[in-house]
Amino acid sequence: MRPSASSSRPRRGRCGRSGSADRLSNRQQERTMGKVRKAVITAAGRGTRQYPASSVLQKEMFPLVDRDGMSKPVIQIIGEEALEAGVEEICIVTPPGDEANYRRYFQRLGAEEAKPFADKEWALAESERLQEFGERLSFVVQETQDGYGHAVYQAREFVGDEPFLLMLGDHIYISAEDSGRNCARQLIDKYELSGLAAMTGVQLTPAHLLHLFGTLKGELLDPLNGFYQVDAIYEKPTEEYALAHLRTPGLPPGSYLCHFGLHVFPPEIFDALAYHMDNNIREKGEIQLTNSQEYLRTALLPAGQYGACTIDGQRFDTGIPYGLMESQIALALAGVHRAEIVEAMARLLAEQLQSLSRRGG
Repeated sequence: MRPSASSSRPRRGRCGRSGSADRLSNRQQERTMGKVRKAVITAAGRGTRQYPASSVLQKEMFPLVDRDGMSKPVIQIIGEEALEAGVEEICIVTPPGDEANYRRYFQRLGAEEAKPFADKEWALAESERLQEFGERLSFVVQETQDGYGHAVYQAREFVGDEPFLLMLGDHIYISAEDSGRNCARQLIDKYELSGLAAMTGVQLTPAHLLHLFGTLKGELLDPLNGFYQVDAIYEKPTEEYALAHLRTPGLPPGSYLCHFGLHVFPPEIFDALAYHMDNNIREKGEIQLTNSQEYLRTALLPAGQYGACTIDGQRFDTGIPYGLMESQIALALAGVHRAEIVEAMARLLAEQLQSLSRRGG
């Protein structure tokens, strides 16, 4: 599945608030009673912040040891999050040439490849799981690097006329819920419970980090489930702008609702993206998602139909060197080897302190 360049893309119907309201009302029963079956994972960036390693391997294929003790590429950990959340089909948005690498990975071992693993049942079982995973995958290509929003737009045909889960291909999500429900499942459950048309996962974030995240202003609707009605969405605001325009009532001073990196969108998000592409509305030369979220909220959805919910967990950016290290530590501390890792970290810290003490002496 390889969409054509944006100049010849099919156009979804344009409509104002009333037209979108009609479309949404026609689908409302299906949306609230059904489930999110599809996920889109964007993996189309070039990984320049992870150079030189990213020059030979996509950053989404960098290996990490997951919580189960298995070495996996980042994209597999993210995809398993989606599947464990109940998603049935996954579309990965890639740059030209990357699809073949993913397809080679997500398949069972061939006869010759399997020979070294003949006495390793765990490896053969994992090989079968990779095959099953691969059967859930579709791919679309972002031909030109025109921004995150442009990458998301490439998945429009895969999504069709359904709500879908959007995930970042270089982020790891680790739940803090005692029940073990993962972050994607938290978002989907809250979306389905709310009956709203769109739901963005958010996390309380201090003001000095706002330059890193899309930021939302909301009105708390459901304290028990952490539902907010979204009243404004802005990409990476300054502290001054956020203080004046993005304060959410009830939050501690200096705290804001920021993107967690997970969204459930209706298909109308593609209308919003197409509007920005057709009118060449860009931020720093790129078609961004955040602007399209705000357009979706204000121009395409009925009033009050864009929600946000807090996610009980943490997000980690594997697309930067420090974030990759932090991701591995977080996975280790949440996994089956936690005790050994804690012991090793304590030993290393003690040795560092001793070394510093000797130097100081």
